[in-house]
Formats: sequence, structure tokens, C-alpha cells
Amino acid sequence: MTVQSKSKLKLLFVSSDKFPPCRVDVSILFGQKMVERGHIIDWLLQSDQKLRKAYQTKWSGCNVHVAPTNNGTSMLSRLRKNCYDIFHDFKMFRVLRKSKYNLVLIKDKFISALIAIVASKLFKLKFIYWLSYPFPEDFLYQVNVGIARYPFLYWLRGHFLKFMLYRIILPFSDHVFVQTEQMQKHIVEHGITKEKMTPVPMGVSTKEIPFFGYQSNHNRADKEKAVVYLGTLFRGRKLDFLIRVFEKVLRKERNAKLYLVGGGIDPLDDQIVRDEVGRFGIDDAVTITGLLHQQEAWEYAKHATVCVSPIYPAPILDCGSPTKLIEYMAMGKAVVANDHPEQGLVISESKAGICVPYDEYEFAEAILRLFNSPEEARQMGLRGREYVEKHRSYEEIADSVETKLLEVCKIP
Repeated sequence: MTVQSKSKLKLLFVSSDKFPPCRVDVSILFGQKMVERGHIIDWLLQSDQKLRKAYQTKWSGCNVHVAPTNNGTSMLSRLRKNCYDIFHDFKMFRVLRKSKYNLVLIKDKFISALIAIVASKLFKLKFIYWLSYPFPEDFLYQVNVGIARYPFLYWLRGHFLKFMLYRIILPFSDHVFVQTEQMQKHIVEHGITKEKMTPVPMGVSTKEIPFFGYQSNHNRADKEKAVVYLGTLFRGRKLDFLIRVFEKVLRKERNAKLYLVGGGIDPLDDQIVRDEVGRFGIDDAVTITGLLHQQEAWEYAKHATVCVSPIYPAPILDCGSPTKLIEYMAMGKAVVANDHPEQGLVISESKAGICVPYDEYEFAEAILRLFNSPEEARQMGLRGREYVEKHRSYEEIADSVETKLLEVCKIP
């Protein structure tokens, strides 16, 4: 049962997440946990579905101002979508004028952050910025590795956003929430003090995510041994690595099956993975589901013998906090992951899986070890759930976020 805070905040939340929001760090952390504590949140969000005219509605007991959108894929459609969003965010002046707020919180938006800086000064309230991913560096990374759809525009956008973020937005913020300690270290290199930032890693709602535990019947010799990956197949993640890992697993365990539960941003993402599957001739042992609803995806995890979280070693990915790892652990599944900063820390603290270098042979051997050690895997699953409940549930995370917001706003 949530204990409501004595002090209440009223904040305007402007996020890049679409309406209705589905990312748990928005929908659960703020849409549920902060609201349960009695804080008042008004939202400016853009519609996820095609919408011609802005409207106001209620969501999770909060007022939401929903912006129109254009979901076309052409460059012109994308430009219109961005313009709708930016023009709508100017509405924050009108919203802030009507009522007394403590702060405006901007998540992962840049032009809107500039608007919020002016608005916060005008209405004498705190400006908080939430950065969940190094977006400027990502645009430049895609250019450097040759996967950018429009290389020059990505290069231009990356440098422009980088200037805005590190020279204007973060310096003018009263406080900054970042995803991980690794991201915090990266931002410190740009001149932002460590004390100005609070890392908030990804978590889960333990009330909503199911605990499956270890399915011991999947370890019998005549039963399928399932390796499950939940997440994007975006080619920047280089998931063809996992296909090569699995081919090595199949050499020693013919009953193994690999389930890639997710899809790419465009058809080429999926095709790169399918081509690697075809190169090894292991089509019968690999299933690519495409994008699924969360509950459907969790059904695959339910029957997993091992869940995997490979993250390609790259500076922009090193800053992340992978939700999939915490979801696996919350479901009671033993995990094999590579030594990414956040994953290495979580596995070390929780003892909920095996952390190996980003190496195909070592990754494969770790999977096989858990195939052949059902009791070890079961214990890892139990430890994982316990760790998530203590450290990565949004009940616990909400406490720390709430405390910091009250501190920044100087509310006792």
C-alpha cells in the first residue's frame, strides 16, 4: 500500500512519449506511483494515433493536452509531425498561467526544453530535465556506422542537438534526471556537475509483471530448451551476434530453440537477422515474432529456459539501462548477459545470471551451462525476483524521485 507524502507537488510534464504513454518510466512511475502519492500532474503529449485536431482528456486522473500528429513515413510527414508537436508545446505558457505549479518537467525533448526554460523563468518555477538516452550521440553514431537513413540530416541534427543539450538545456536546468551512473559520468565530461544529476535506472511494476520461475520440465532431454530475447531488432543493436551465438549452442544441444520476441524499425532490421539465420541453415530452430503486445511477449518468456540480453559494446549503448534484463529477473528467469556497465552491476549485485564478455563462444557456453544446471538456474531466478522487488520496483524508484523533486522545489 502506497503511503502518501505530506507535501504535494503540482507539475507540468512534457514528454516525447506519445499518448497514451506505454514506457513504464512514464506510465507507471508518474502515471501511477506519483499520482498515488497525491501529486498533481498535467501533461502535454502528442497523440500516438493519427489526429488532426488537438483535444484535452483525462488519463490516470490527470489532465492531458493531446497534440495532433501525422504518422506518414515521408520526410514531409515527419516534418509536419514535429511541427504539430512543437507548436502544441507552446501551450505550456497558457497552461502555466492558469494555475500555480511547482515545476515543469521535460523528458527527452529539445525545442520544447527551450520553451520550458523561458516559461519557468517567466512563472518563477523549477525546470527539471529528464534525459533517458544520449540522442545527439545516437544520430552521430548512426552516421558513423553507415545506418543513418538521411546521413547529412542526421549529422546536422546530431551536432545541433548536442549543442542545445550541453550548452543550453542542461546548464539552465535546476536538476537533471539521467538513466544510469554511466550516463552521469558521460555528461560530467561536458561540464555538468555530478551533483546536479540523479540517475534513475529502469524498473518494473512488480504488481503487474508476472512471476513465472524456472520451468523445470524444459530441462528434460525430450523437451525443447528455449532461449528468449525480448526487445528491438534495430540493426544498430547488431542482433546477428545472437544468431551466431545460438548456432554454437545448437552444435551441442539440438533441442534448443531461439525466440526473438520483437521487431525492427524498418524491414531491413529484421532482414539482416533473417539472412544470418539462413546463412547457417537454422530456420527451423529460430522464431522471429515481430512486434507483440506486452502480455503476448511475456508468454514467450514464461516458457524460456534461459533469457538473454546481449548489448553491443558502444558508448551510446553503454549509457543505457536495459528494461529487458529487469523484466527477465522479475519473471524469475535466469539470465545470460554481456558485461555492459549497467548489466554487469545488476548481475554482480543480484547473482541472478551469468555475465560474460561480448564474445560468441563465451555467451554460448553460458547458455549451455544453464541448460545443464536447472537447479542453479532456478536459484538465479529466485534471486532475480528478490533483487527487483528490493531495488528495481517502481514503488522504490518513486520514493527516490519524489524525494529529489521535493528537495529541488524546497518543499519540506
